[in-house]
Amino acid sequence: MAEIARAVTHARVLKIAIPIVISNATVPILGAVDTGVVGQLGAAAPIGAVGIGAVILTGIYWIFGFLRMGTTGLTSQAQGAGQVGEVAALLTRALMIGFAGGLALIILQAPVFHVTFQISPASEEVETLARQYMAIRVWSAPAMIALFGMTGWLIAQERTRAVLLLQLVMNGINILLDLWFVLGLDWGVAGVARATVIAEWGGLALGFWFCRDAFAVPAWCDWPRVFDRERLKNMASVNGDILLRSLMLQIIFVSFLFWGSNFGDVTLAANQVLLQFLSITSHALDGFAFSAEALVGQAFGARSVVHLRRGALLTSVWGIVVCIALAVVFACFGGALIDLMAKAPEVQAEARNYLIYIVFTPILGLAAFMLDGVFIGATRSRDMRNMMAISLVIYGLAAALLTPAYGNHGLWLALLISFVARGVTLGLRYPALERAAADLTDLTKSPSIL
Repeated sequence: MAEIARAVTHARVLKIAIPIVISNATVPILGAVDTGVVGQLGAAAPIGAVGIGAVILTGIYWIFGFLRMGTTGLTSQAQGAGQVGEVAALLTRALMIGFAGGLALIILQAPVFHVTFQISPASEEVETLARQYMAIRVWSAPAMIALFGMTGWLIAQERTRAVLLLQLVMNGINILLDLWFVLGLDWGVAGVARATVIAEWGGLALGFWFCRDAFAVPAWCDWPRVFDRERLKNMASVNGDILLRSLMLQIIFVSFLFWGSNFGDVTLAANQVLLQFLSITSHALDGFAFSAEALVGQAFGARSVVHLRRGALLTSVWGIVVCIALAVVFACFGGALIDLMAKAPEVQAEARNYLIYIVFTPILGLAAFMLDGVFIGATRSRDMRNMMAISLVIYGLAAALLTPAYGNHGLWLALLISFVARGVTLGLRYPALERAAADLTDLTKSPSIL
C-alpha cells in the first residue's frame, strides 16, 4: 500500500511522463542514423533493404506489444495491493513469454519472412540484402520482445527514468557500432544488423540490472506461483484482449491507407505524410497515458476509487495541455512541416488540403488516447476489445458512406469519427471500471499472496 499512501499530484504525473516523452523523441534518431550510414555506401539498394527489413521486423515485434501493456496493468495492480511476491513473479512470467516469442520467431523465420515479402515485394537486389539484414537481426528477437515486458514492469512502478536510460544506452550503442561496423569495417547492411543485435541484447542486460530488486525476492523463482493456473489464465486473457484490440486498431490504419490509394498516388502520399503528425501526437501523449496506466493500476489494486479517479483526472489534464499545444503547432506550422517531409510540390499541395483534419485530431482523439491508459491500468481489457470492435464497425460504416460523396475528405472524417467513437464508448464504460475498483469481490483482482 506504500505507493497509494503517496498523494497523486501533478509532480508525480510529470515525473512518470517526461522521461517517456524524451525516450520517444529519441526513436527517430536511430532510424535516421541507420539510413545515413548505409547511405554512405553510394547505392540505393542498401538503404531500401535496411528500411524494408526494419519495417517488417518492427511490424512483427509490434504484435507482441500486448506484453508491455498487459504487464504494466497487472504489475501496477499487484504493486498497489501490496503483493510484493506477485510483482516479482509477474516479471518472471513476462520474461518467459518474451523469450518464448523470440525463440518461436527464430525457428519460424523462413516462412514468416517469405510471407512478408509476398505481401510487400521488392526488387531482387533489395530483397536479397533485406533478407540478409533480417536473418541477422532476428537473433535478438528474444531480447527485444522480453524488453516489452521489462519496460511494462518498470513503468508500473513509475521507474520511467530507467526506461529512458535503457532507450538512450541502446540507441547510443547502436549508433556507435553502426559507424564502426559500416564505415570502419565496411560490413555494409550486415554491419547495421549486427550493431542492432548487440545493442538490443545489451539493453536487455542493462534491464536486468534495473530490475535486480525483483530477483532479491524469492517469489521470482517460486515456480508454483509463477505457473499458477489462475494467474496465468488471467494474464493470457488480458494479453489476448489487448492483442485483439491492437489488431483492430491496425486494421483501421491499414484500411485507411488502402482506401486512400483509390484516390491516386499523390493523395496516397499526402495521407502518408499526414499520418506522421498522428504518430507525433501518439508519441507525445504516451508519457501521460503511461502515467495513467501506473497510477490507475496501483489505485485499482488498492481498491481506492479516490486515487483512481484523481490519477485519471490529473493525467488527462496534462493530456489536454499537450493536445491543445499540438493543435496550435499543427495549425501554425503544419504547412512548413509538410514541406520538410515531402519535396514533391503536388504532394505538398495535396497534404495541405487535408491539414485541417490533423489540427483537430489531437483534440478529438484525446479521450481515446487517455482512456486507453486508464483501462490498461485497470486491466479492463475486455472493455477495450469490445469498444474497439464497435469503433471499427462505426469507422467502416462512416468510410463507406462518406468516401463516395466526399472522397479523401470523407475518409479523414471517418478516421476522426473512429477516434470519437472510441473515446465515447470507453467513457461510457468508465463508471463500471470505478465500480469494479470499489468491489472487493471483483474477479479481476488477483489473489493476494504476499
